[in-house]
Amino acid sequence: MRIMLDTNVFISMIFFPSSQTRELAKRLTDKHQIVVCDYVIEELRLVVDRKFPLKRKYLDQFFRELPFEMVYTPKEIDANGLPAVRDVKDSPILATAILENVDVFITGDKDFLVLENVETPEIVTMSEFLNKMQGV
Repeated sequence: MRIMLDTNVFISMIFFPSSQTRELAKRLTDKHQIVVCDYVIEELRLVVDRKFPLKRKYLDQFFRELPFEMVYTPKEIDANGLPAVRDVKDSPILATAILENVDVFITGDKDFLVLENVETPEIVTMSEFLNKMQGV
C-alpha cells in the first residue's frame, strides 16, 4: 500500500518517539511505500523552526534515512469536487493524497478525521492503522 503521513505524525515520530511511533515506522518501512508531499515537508520545516529550532538537524537526518516516495502538491488546486476541510491550509494535503491515489492517509488532525465523504484515501489515526495491520 502507498501510505501518506501528515505533519503531526512526522512530529510524533521524530521528536516524541514511543513504542507506537516505532511500530508505525517499522510497519511502514517493512511492508508499505511511504508517500511524502512537498507541502507536508515545508509545513514540517516551519513547525520545527518555530517550535524546535535547535533540533532541525534531527529532521534532516530523519528524511535522509527514511525511504519514501516524494510527490508534489499542485500549485493551483480546484477545490470543486474536493471534500471541504475546515482548515483551508489542510486542503492542499488532502488534494495531493487524492490526486496521488494514496491508499491510506495517517493523521492526528481532527479536521481530516471528521471527513465523511472521502472514499480514497482511507483517513486514519496511527492507532487505527496499527490496529488494522495487526497480524497482517
